[in-house]
Amino acid sequence: MGSTGIKGSIGKKLSHEVSGALGDIGTLLPLSLGAIGVAGLAPVPVLLGFAVFYIATGLYYRLPVPVQPMKAVAALLLTTQVSAQSLIASGVLIGAILLLLGSTGWINRAARLVPGSVLSGLQLGLGLLLAGMSLGLMATSLPLGVVTLAVLVVTLKLFPSWPAALLGLAVAMALGVLIGAPGLPLPAAGSAIFSMPELPTMDEWQQGFSVLVLPQLALTITNAIVLTTLVVGDYFGEQSRRVSPARLSVTTGLANLFLVPFGALPMCHGAGGVAAHYRFGARTGLAPVLLGTGLLLIAFVPGGLSFIAAVPAAGLGALLMVAAVELGLTRRLWTAKPSCWPVIGITALVTFWADPFFGVLAGVASETFRAAWVRGRVSGAHQD
Repeated sequence: MGSTGIKGSIGKKLSHEVSGALGDIGTLLPLSLGAIGVAGLAPVPVLLGFAVFYIATGLYYRLPVPVQPMKAVAALLLTTQVSAQSLIASGVLIGAILLLLGSTGWINRAARLVPGSVLSGLQLGLGLLLAGMSLGLMATSLPLGVVTLAVLVVTLKLFPSWPAALLGLAVAMALGVLIGAPGLPLPAAGSAIFSMPELPTMDEWQQGFSVLVLPQLALTITNAIVLTTLVVGDYFGEQSRRVSPARLSVTTGLANLFLVPFGALPMCHGAGGVAAHYRFGARTGLAPVLLGTGLLLIAFVPGGLSFIAAVPAAGLGALLMVAAVELGLTRRLWTAKPSCWPVIGITALVTFWADPFFGVLAGVASETFRAAWVRGRVSGAHQD
């Protein structure tokens, strides 16, 4: 192969990594900018937290392992009266718990307790949750959302060598300017660009634990650790040996312990993010490093925050819809035994209507019943 061919191959791979790096911003940007614009968090430490964690994740795992806001914490932050100090307390407490679970290996034991049928149902349920969030974003400008989604689907199906996420974002931003589609909320007027938070009081430690930590831990352990390990293994096989529940638990714990006290939003990994990065072309740790570097520039370059806030919400919704389908409709789902379908369905529905923790509980209970029923049928057949 000549130098021109080699350069072309490198350029194509780089464009895929750039496109893949943008694949999960449909989750990252709405929650992050919501925390900045609605809850009034200082923009720079929030963006720096994601930048540092993304770069460290890409360098350590060398695969497109995502970094996301902790969804339960972000949702509660936007809908309840939680102070910035309680948010710090929750991040430190979650970080310490996950670091303990990962360093002792207890998280690996917990991962082995969840049956495969329950994990398939959990993936489907989380895919439905992401799809619901996607529809909400697309509804802010339905024509723009539909056009962007069509561009993404056509590019992924007919032109897989093209950077679909880049093209989709370009189309969304161009249409957004033409029709005046709404973007994401900017920081509230007068909010600090950078400020050192005060230390939590005892009451704020208690509020952080009861209001934020308990709802988030179940989601983090199931989706951000156990299911993320499974999805990375599905995509990358032997390459994924570095990605284990224990290591994901440790890296999540360290990031929250050291970054949240300086104003970062509590962060984790996530199965949906893996699907999003992979679907849009990411195959190495370069994609997380590129996204982290981009966030660093946005944090420090004047006007950077205004630029990402100008991305139409409906365009982000279209990106998120592709990620939702990729996460929920896996090969494992289609190859499951017919006797496992009720377990998968129950787990998915409870995850969608309640939350992942109760989805796992319902799934384990139904899987226990299913296994007993199958054993009973086999035993009865032998007796006959």
